[in-house]
Amino acid sequence: MIVEHPRRLQLQKIFAHAFLLSFLALILFPFLMVISISFREGNFTTGSIIPESLTLEHWALALGLDYTRTDGTVVEPAFPVLLWMWNSIKIGLIASIGVVTLSTISAYAFSRIRFRGAGVMLDSMLIIQMFPTTLALVALFAIFDGLGEVSPVLGIDSHWSLGLVYLSGITLHVWTIKGYFDNLDPAMDKAAQVDGATPWQTFRFIFLPLAVPIIAVVFVLSFIGIINDYPLASILLRSEENLTLAVGSRLYLNEFKYLWGDFAAAAILSGFPITLVFMIAQKYLVAGLSDGAVKG
Repeated sequence: MIVEHPRRLQLQKIFAHAFLLSFLALILFPFLMVISISFREGNFTTGSIIPESLTLEHWALALGLDYTRTDGTVVEPAFPVLLWMWNSIKIGLIASIGVVTLSTISAYAFSRIRFRGAGVMLDSMLIIQMFPTTLALVALFAIFDGLGEVSPVLGIDSHWSLGLVYLSGITLHVWTIKGYFDNLDPAMDKAAQVDGATPWQTFRFIFLPLAVPIIAVVFVLSFIGIINDYPLASILLRSEENLTLAVGSRLYLNEFKYLWGDFAAAAILSGFPITLVFMIAQKYLVAGLSDGAVKG
């Protein structure tokens, strides 16, 4: 029997709490600095974390509203931040739904249907996925530049082109969902066959409802990745009205002027869609991550 000395146990608790609080402060400090800059007068990165004089100018401009300063000067929004955020949400939702659909159907086929070359295909997809996406930027630009001459919808500066590129990143998600299907009882397939269900009916009415938690995890991960993507979107999108928020925010930091306050407000706004999706899918995320940890 192990006997803990009360004083030693108390010290361990104090050190543990001190470590956790220090770690939490280290994580939150950059976020608090960004919030501080967004409410600070001017466009400066230096200054105290609590602004000496608060202003809503950067937030008003980020929300597309004119702002009147104390000296009567009216400042108009320099960039369409809300339009950029809508572009990000639209592309993120459509591409994530496509990623989830393709990943789930592919994972079910690899897990439950036996066909020649399945293992080689899975390994090949995983190896290709290990190369950084930036290696393909030149090729992607050339491909969609050529497609644009045939159909502008699939050319440069098209949201559909960018969505198609995001759909190519399903490999890891296929592996994740496949691991989930692999650990479901094979007897369910047999029971469905005995009842006369086709493979599609077995997938649609038996396995798909069971996979909702892991599908929610894949959707959220995909949505976060797309919302935060910069390299792909910066290569394929050109006009200001078509930019996503991650790419458009870069315009605040140009070679002539660094608008740190406006940039900070736009950066905080970019976190709202991710937070909202996370809160909606939260109850499924806990089940999906815990089941994945146990079954995977």
